[in-house]
Amino acid sequence: MRMFLFFLLFMFLAVIVLLLTVLLGARGAWYFAWMIGTVMLVLISALGGALLDAQEAHAAADGHQQP
Repeated sequence: MRMFLFFLLFMFLAVIVLLLTVLLGARGAWYFAWMIGTVMLVLISALGGALLDAQEAHAAADGHQQP
């Protein structure tokens, strides 16, 4: 839970910084898109890993051999 709270804190700070960047500079939109893309990449990768683990656990429970 503590790690999740740190994540939320840092994401909040990142949003504040990005909003300031958008307001103060023309390149702010690029940084915003980069940050959103990076977060989405990490979340989708974590989801893929979780799904792979679930598939392996399901296959093991059914008695299938893993390669």
